[in-house]
Amino acid sequence: MTLTGGKLGASRAVIEATTWEWPLHGLRHPPEADATGWYLWTGELQGRADFFRPWHMAHVLERCPALQSLLELPPGTRFIYAPDFTDTWRDESLLDV
Repeated sequence: MTLTGGKLGASRAVIEATTWEWPLHGLRHPPEADATGWYLWTGELQGRADFFRPWHMAHVLERCPALQSLLELPPGTRFIYAPDFTDTWRDESLLDV
């Protein structure tokens, strides 16, 4: 699977907003089938079953090319990104799903 060919889970705010509310949060579980394992959201993370919707990586990178290097990080990674700020860290608990 290529980076741009896979799918991720994105909050409605990420998919539908004309302008994103910063920062953007991301976490990556192990990939499965055509899903990359990435989940992206802005604002507060919510536990609702419909909080994340499928979205193609190509659309994310079209919208924000600066995310390319972050979305290449391995499973077990989290990040917070804003145009003037980036933080990444390992979270091994993401591998136990």
